[in-house]
Amino acid sequence: MAVKIKLKRLGKIRQPHYRIVVADSRTRRDGRAIEEIGLYHPTYNPSRIEVDSERAQYWLSVGAQPTEPVLAILKLTGDWQKHKGLPAPAPLLQPATKEDKRASFDAFAKALEGDDAKGEAITPKAKKADKKADEAAAESTESTEA
Repeated sequence: MAVKIKLKRLGKIRQPHYRIVVADSRTRRDGRAIEEIGLYHPTYNPSRIEVDSERAQYWLSVGAQPTEPVLAILKLTGDWQKHKGLPAPAPLLQPATKEDKRASFDAFAKALEGDDAKGEAITPKAKKADKKADEAAAESTESTEA
């Protein structure tokens, strides 16, 4: 019996989330699983990835083959590199906190204070009355030339 590590789809039509499962390769995508070893929520920002590393290592050691999407997830978490004996990848990005965002905003605001920019438009807005006056002046010059 061939065993695969694959994704089991759950959720609504446009709000998918997945469970990383170990299942017989002959079962359907959302069919019966031997064991669930993780979660994957691609719609979150950043994506939520949780893998039980110990169980993933066990199943890889006994010959379970990951599908391509699961292989990509295992490479992000570093479980695939650990299984193959390769160096670990860079850590996953953590979402920025409000304090980090505020500090970067303040630094940007201080940089702008030194500039001559005052937050005003470069060209003044032309009013409709001014446009009509310009058009009338242009017509009068055309009629005097003729």
